[in-house]
Amino acid sequence: MADSSFDIVSKVDRQEVDNALNQAAKEISQRYDFKGVGASIAWSGDSILMVGNSAERVKAVLDVFQSKLIKRGVSLKAIDTGDGEPQPSGKEYRLGATLKEGLSGDNAKKITKLIRDEGPKGVKTQITGDEVRVTSKSRDDLQTVIAMLKAADLDVALQFTNYR
Repeated sequence: MADSSFDIVSKVDRQEVDNALNQAAKEISQRYDFKGVGASIAWSGDSILMVGNSAERVKAVLDVFQSKLIKRGVSLKAIDTGDGEPQPSGKEYRLGATLKEGLSGDNAKKITKLIRDEGPKGVKTQITGDEVRVTSKSRDDLQTVIAMLKAADLDVALQFTNYR
């Protein structure tokens, strides 16, 4: 019998992020507490730019955006806001956020070490580019690995694909 396998990846559905951003922008333009404070959110190249006249307003814009991401099923771990503090820029405050895609080498090594140390015996891992392939003779072992990784508090959004 052939081995069963699946891939661990970290990808973001850009369309869902775009939908969440558009919903957040619409809510910001309509809410009373955002009237006249110059609050906005928009794409700036590949990153997301949040603007307001005070640091608190920018954090409120970020909060609205995060709530829209959660409703659309996008993990907040996929959004990187740096230190999370809005930077003053002239008379306004700005906060940039980028999308984190792909597993970095460090995170891939951390995941393979976790599977090796705590996972069932007979499970093999292999790092290929920005994803990790997990193979085993038993599908139950693979299910155990998925459950273990979902419970682990890793700082990346994980998806499990190509389950065979």
